[in-house]
Amino acid sequence: MLTGKQKRQLRSMAHHEKPIFQVGKTGVNDNMIHQIGDALEKRELLKVSILQNCLEDKHTVAEKLEAGTGAEVVQIIGNNIVLYKESMENKQIQLP
Repeated sequence: MLTGKQKRQLRSMAHHEKPIFQVGKTGVNDNMIHQIGDALEKRELLKVSILQNCLEDKHTVAEKLEAGTGAEVVQIIGNNIVLYKESMENKQIQLP
């Protein structure tokens, strides 16, 4: 569980990042969860964009991604979700 101070730091780091995954009409599937999990292991922090044709609610998508990858949702802003998961091998982000 992230503290408020940690979330604030992660939000500021994610501000300039571009979304590298998009959730479309088909929603969240197992392949997408696997790919996002691999990307989180390499990057630790990433953004996921939810397209307008997505049939699922953004909070539902965030819950599915959180449960499937084991990551924590740092922020949901607009149609973007910021995810964080501490890497086992490539630790780059130092949290307070």
